[in-house]
Amino acid sequence: MAIWAKIKQLNLKQTFILGKTFLFRPGLLFPTYRATRQTVQICNRLFGKAHHKNNKTNAFRHALWNFLIAEKSFPQLNEKTKAIAWAKEITDLHEKLSPNPELPRTMDLHNNEVGRSLFQQEITSKKIIEKLQEMMKEAQFVNQVAEIPNYPERLVYIESLKN
Repeated sequence: MAIWAKIKQLNLKQTFILGKTFLFRPGLLFPTYRATRQTVQICNRLFGKAHHKNNKTNAFRHALWNFLIAEKSFPQLNEKTKAIAWAKEITDLHEKLSPNPELPRTMDLHNNEVGRSLFQQEITSKKIIEKLQEMMKEAQFVNQVAEIPNYPERLVYIESLKN
């Protein structure tokens, strides 16, 4: 996921929505960008292109992304609840601007929440990769939206790594 390539794909309305989001919080632009870039770099290094599918590596990426956005925006916001709310706002916006079918979107939103929950638990950035790799071993395969709420503390995925 090349960040600028994704931004270039936005239509005028989507670009306006994204710009407006950062207009009122300009200090969060660079921390959010750095978190996004770091997430992609880590996932590329660990998983190659596999994290672009709806598998366990994608679940890892979404959780890590939310954790890192919250972590990197925390110094600017000075409150964990605000950093978590920002991570939710920006990643929910991502899901809105680049919509998926219902099952992959719900999966992404769920894994985003897992990442924010880990940030709230005060796991260090040095331990988050190890923690998420452990969580991948217990990730739950789902094939219906209704199943996802049954796994509030676990990563979920909808495709095997072979796809």
